Amino acid sequence: MEKKAQKPQTASPEKGKILSKPRIFFGLTFIVFSGVLALSFISYLMNWKSDQSQAGTMLDKSIKSSNIFGKLGDWLGNFFIFESIGIASFIVAFLFVVFGTMILKKKIFKPWMTFGHSLFFICWLPIFFGAITKGQGNAGVLSGVYGYQIMDSLNAIIGSVGLWLVLVVSIALYFILEFNLRPSSVKAKFNEINENTIGKVKSMMPNSSENFEADEELENEIKNDSPNITVTDLSEKNKTKDYPKTEKSSFDSQPSATVETIITPNQTSFEEDRKDISQSLNLNLDTKPHIPVAKPEEAFDITPSSSDGIKFNVEVAPAIEILDDSEKQSNDLVEKHGLYDHRLDLAKFQMPTIDLLTDYGNEEISVNKEELEENKNKIVGLLKNFNVGIAEIKATIGPTVTLYEIVPEAGIRVSAIKKLQDDIALNLSALGIRIIAPMPGKGTIGIEVPRKNPTMVSMRSVIASQKFQNTDMDLPVVFGKTISNEVFMADLSKMPHLLMAGSTGQGKSVGINAILTSLLYKKHPSELKFVMVDPKKVELSLYSKIERHYLAKLPDSDDAIITDTHKVINTLNSLCVEMDQRYDLLKNAFCKNLKEYNKKFSERKLNPENGHRYLPYIVLVVDEFADLIMTAGKEVELPIARLAQLARAVGIHLIVATQRPSVNVITGMIKANFPARAAFRVISSVDSRTILDSPGADQLIGKGDMLYFNGNEILRLQCAFVDTPEVEKLAEFIGEQKGYASAFMLPEYVNEEATSSVGAFDPNEKDQLFDEAARIIVSTQQGSTSMLQRQLKLGYNRAGRIMDQLEASGIVGGFNGAKAREVLISDLNSLEQFLEDLRS
Repeated sequence: MEKKAQKPQTASPEKGKILSKPRIFFGLTFIVFSGVLALSFISYLMNWKSDQSQAGTMLDKSIKSSNIFGKLGDWLGNFFIFESIGIASFIVAFLFVVFGTMILKKKIFKPWMTFGHSLFFICWLPIFFGAITKGQGNAGVLSGVYGYQIMDSLNAIIGSVGLWLVLVVSIALYFILEFNLRPSSVKAKFNEINENTIGKVKSMMPNSSENFEADEELENEIKNDSPNITVTDLSEKNKTKDYPKTEKSSFDSQPSATVETIITPNQTSFEEDRKDISQSLNLNLDTKPHIPVAKPEEAFDITPSSSDGIKFNVEVAPAIEILDDSEKQSNDLVEKHGLYDHRLDLAKFQMPTIDLLTDYGNEEISVNKEELEENKNKIVGLLKNFNVGIAEIKATIGPTVTLYEIVPEAGIRVSAIKKLQDDIALNLSALGIRIIAPMPGKGTIGIEVPRKNPTMVSMRSVIASQKFQNTDMDLPVVFGKTISNEVFMADLSKMPHLLMAGSTGQGKSVGINAILTSLLYKKHPSELKFVMVDPKKVELSLYSKIERHYLAKLPDSDDAIITDTHKVINTLNSLCVEMDQRYDLLKNAFCKNLKEYNKKFSERKLNPENGHRYLPYIVLVVDEFADLIMTAGKEVELPIARLAQLARAVGIHLIVATQRPSVNVITGMIKANFPARAAFRVISSVDSRTILDSPGADQLIGKGDMLYFNGNEILRLQCAFVDTPEVEKLAEFIGEQKGYASAFMLPEYVNEEATSSVGAFDPNEKDQLFDEAARIIVSTQQGSTSMLQRQLKLGYNRAGRIMDQLEASGIVGGFNGAKAREVLISDLNSLEQFLEDLRS
């Protein structure tokens, strides 16, 4: 039985040794290799000329090496020192030691701090030694090839003074940050040194003060009263006393954290010890013992020690995380019910399948070498005729456009090539030649030439791509493909608003459908809502079937897709109210954006009884913005501008499209808050500059050919094609599933500018533009509603209400058929007095 019991005892340590052998092997291997590197480097530096010549003769036995590790040492030294980073290679050898100790689990170095310091000196030392050895015989050895080339490039760019300034400033910043060499800390350090020095000097100086006499008397008393007792003897005497050990208090809420508290020693034994000490030293001590008070973050352990004297062991306990009641309650709810799942209302909702989209067959780009060669020869020949030399040319084939990148010869101006755009288009017999001079970040000039046989980009191909399927964007929008045939995506929540423009029939409505389709394929109905405005009444009507899933509307509205201008105004103002309400919720939840707020709500840290709820993204889609501006004017422009300025943080994003990108439609206030813009083909260069701030959209070829501007650069894309039957299938698939009871209800908007009927005028309910309209009417002596529309840029409904208020107040007369109303006040002075009486 005993033998059987001993077997597992002997087997377990053997097993542990077997498991630790790989760790020991690799750790020691790294350490030994670091030594080999260091010795090879030292030997190489001592004989670097001969070692460098022998670095490439590894297999030639006739040549003998002078390196301590032979030709292997020659190769290592030449590779790391001469061809790489020079003297900084010793840091690489040191890092192998660090790796070895980490594998052996020896806490000799702090890994991340060591790696950070090593990386700095690996970058700094080669440049420094390159600057020192510049022009000398050993130039490039101590710095390495990389260090010398970087030094040479910096010297050419910023000069030798600038190079040394960069080196000195960088090393100075390193030591300041590493050793905290700020003026305040240095001054405090000097003060501390001075104080310590002064204290030592005072203690060493002979002194006849009371302190010196007291010390002498104390020493005599100890010798006379107890000549054989020292301070350590007293502590040895106290060692025999039994002090109770500290006890551990348990916290149910934090079982892992240990806090040790103070237990007062026995009063009698404590008094006896104090008497013994006071009698031996003849000191007058207080009768009340001094018991230290433990702070929450500290614990004092007073225990007898086996050595001489009493040891006070001070231990710092782990910090205790203090949770308030609300956080504890949220944690309990998460443990009990799990995280809040906003999809539970429509738990059985199925996301659309890829089969709903039409497969248009093979969409691979076919390369026509004859066309490429012909266009290349024409471009080179034409530029040569105008004395523009080409050093290099290459082509990138896209779905509809081929990009020819040319590198002009030295001395050729970029403007000389840009002026030849029309000549190149004439020579190639192509429509829509666009020159990008220069191309951002490439150092080339791009010439975009439409292909004779373009390739279709279907919505199915981009939706099925791995880039779209695996994206983690909040609101992924897939536009189509770039010139290099890559799927192009953007995050609508980061844009944060999109302005689209293009002439009729150029693919603008298809682009809107592509955006909506990509969002429907990625977002659950609980995560996304659409507010659709369709003045044309036929473009967005396909999405009426998904009203109970994805659409939002006003409480008193019958149709979720808004076509009436008056309802558009109320809807936009309602969105502003929704935006203000969301900002209040974010403020109360101490969150900066919608994503943080929803995460906090999902973790059950926000109480629904306080009005908190899961907030879906809201996307406002306006298909024809110019029509709204023409009919409603400022009543539409102001809420649109307010939403564009503020709504991004609360998850409300805008997609505004127009056929007419003129300055009176896309005003400066709107344009400034739409950094992301998509331009399809427009008629004139002026319209292109209005939408993109640069020409180019007038040179597009149509049929989905577009330019996308994200605030930094302009990209040419081929928009994905999604046909009307595909959108109908998608809407039917979603609409046939179980949805919410109704569409997402926006907050009710009460039109504060609405006034009572004529004859019951209340000055407190007058329109904000009442005074300005009255001045226009009196100054022109023409009581016309259409004139108010033109002058104040108002819609007909609001201008009519203002005119009714002017009639009720007595400024203009009654309705007179086709004629203008009679103005009852003759001059502006009388009007100002009249308006002052109304205010009082």
